[in-house]
Amino acid sequence: MKRFLTVLASLALFVGLGMTAPLAADAAPFCGITWGSLQKTRAGMSTAPLTDLRTGRHACYDRLVVDLDGAVSGYSVRYVSAVHRPGSGSVVPLAGAADLEVVILAPAYDDRGRATYSPARPNTAVGVSGYTTLRQVALAGSFEGETTIGLGVRARLPMRVFVLPGPDDGSRIVIDVAHRW
Repeated sequence: MKRFLTVLASLALFVGLGMTAPLAADAAPFCGITWGSLQKTRAGMSTAPLTDLRTGRHACYDRLVVDLDGAVSGYSVRYVSAVHRPGSGSVVPLAGAADLEVVILAPAYDDRGRATYSPARPNTAVGVSGYTTLRQVALAGSFEGETTIGLGVRARLPMRVFVLPGPDDGSRIVIDVAHRW
């Protein structure tokens, strides 16, 4: 009986330790991500037109890259209740539980008014099937020198925004959305 109680006590201790260990691991930020989900902005208008949108999948986040043919000046990236088309104000329906509005302070047309980026299907400008976080990428439109992109996201998750130079004389705005908190 004494041996049985010792084994039972050891088993209870082992199970108890096993149940507390994941709690400590869950307290640490996912992949070290500490970005948060508040609005990210950078001031300044640009005449460098938007030329492409592309996405990528990473271990801890999904990524949208906005290519411009020149230097990036400004942007605003924020969670909203709905993304609206610039000019008309109509709602852009997005898949997912959260809508991320990306406003690039640059046009998607040249100085003659010709489109510099015109996907075949603007509501699904870039395919994100199989992505962990991104559900839809929609080009909402470009009006008066500002271009709006709608990101349908699985949930309101941490995100970060930064600018990279290149390729060549161009630049890129990078938006990463974490897979989880």
